[in-house]
Amino acid sequence: MSSFCDQCGSLLEVGDHVRCAARQRLEPPRFCPECARRMVVQVTPAGWTARCSRHGERRG
Repeated sequence: MSSFCDQCGSLLEVGDHVRCAARQRLEPPRFCPECARRMVVQVTPAGWTARCSRHGERRG
């Protein structure tokens, strides 16, 4: 099973994800790491939620 970058949606094995790693520290995920679908993201003062239509919700 492939893993995808949750910031750019590309395969983790392809390319350099240095900028993505820097963004991960500041931003919620934008793409599902399991299927690379764009997630619905909601940011609140208390944290964030990101929902994939196939794989459910993540919180941070």
